[in-house]
Amino acid sequence: MAKLDFYEVLGVARDADDKGLKTAFRKLAMQWHPDKNPGDNTAEAKFKEINEAYETLKDPQKRAAYDRYGHAAFENGGPGAAGFSGDFASSMSDIFDDIFGEFMGGGRRGGGGQRGSSGGRERGADLRYNMEITLEEAFAGKTAEVRVPTKVACEACSGTGAKPGSHPKVCTTCDGHGRVRAAQGFFSVERTCPTCGGRGEIISDPCDKCGGSGRRTEERTLQVNIPAGIEDGTRIRLSGEGEAGLRGGPTGDLYLFLSVKPHSLFQREGADIFCRVPISLTTAALGGQFDVPTVDGGKTRVKVPEGTQTGKQFRLKGKGMPVLRSSQMGDMYIQVAVETPQNLSRRQRELLEEFETVSSEENSPDSAGFFARIRDFFGGT
Repeated sequence: MAKLDFYEVLGVARDADDKGLKTAFRKLAMQWHPDKNPGDNTAEAKFKEINEAYETLKDPQKRAAYDRYGHAAFENGGPGAAGFSGDFASSMSDIFDDIFGEFMGGGRRGGGGQRGSSGGRERGADLRYNMEITLEEAFAGKTAEVRVPTKVACEACSGTGAKPGSHPKVCTTCDGHGRVRAAQGFFSVERTCPTCGGRGEIISDPCDKCGGSGRRTEERTLQVNIPAGIEDGTRIRLSGEGEAGLRGGPTGDLYLFLSVKPHSLFQREGADIFCRVPISLTTAALGGQFDVPTVDGGKTRVKVPEGTQTGKQFRLKGKGMPVLRSSQMGDMYIQVAVETPQNLSRRQRELLEEFETVSSEENSPDSAGFFARIRDFFGGT
């Protein structure tokens, strides 16, 4: 009886990628596995057929030979016969790592394998530090001093966890691998070593200072460089400044989350600074000038032309924030708001009433035009 095409066996197209092949094999292997079909010779034959197809197509060289010569590539010394084996251990490793790895601490692909090979030297935790700075500090940059409570390597045992003069011993249960295998029917399952907890070694005489963990709690003082132009919400990573790892493991990182305090005068948008300045009615009408502070600590004089209206903006080029890691500078925008006089004296009121009497539409062209449009809207009445 002629063999079925391997792509048909797995139910995939001839251009299927590795992920598609593996997904198809996993589904079919679970369906036709002999343990799920006891006593069914058809299921056993089907399972072997599925495994042979996947064993061939998952290997790039074997797949290339099969695509060119078909089944003849592996028969009678064909070009693909070398190295081919009916043993499906490697295929089963792929599929069972996926199926059971999630339930058994990650299987051979998870962090457990790394733990065992490194003698339980787990990476230390990352730390977070929230820092608030002023807008002026964000403008100029600064060197800040931060104090962070963290775990550091124990000096007494040099981070090993073992009492000075002694050394951790290789776990005899797992031979230092940190994981053990247990046979369950047709296949075997890998799990964390129950004796050493996945560390691969046993500390029979723990350090008195750290209790065998290889680290202790300490408050560290760090110098942090805050660059000029830093923005609100920026995160700075300090590599290796987090918690020390267990038993000499690699150190975690420290992350600084920066926030900029709201300013009483300025609002920031990117590299630009905005400032709202109230001016008197007479200054707006007759013209004038005023001094405005800048974020760099100086001040700039702004000239107001006569007839200035509320909302008018004046641009001060290069008076904004520095652009991070650049020589460029943003701009500063001054927006004026004409303030209506309040708490008038009798004389002030008389003067304003007199001004109103002698005023014409030329003095208030926007108002005159607006009310003219209203009259037109209502038919000129």
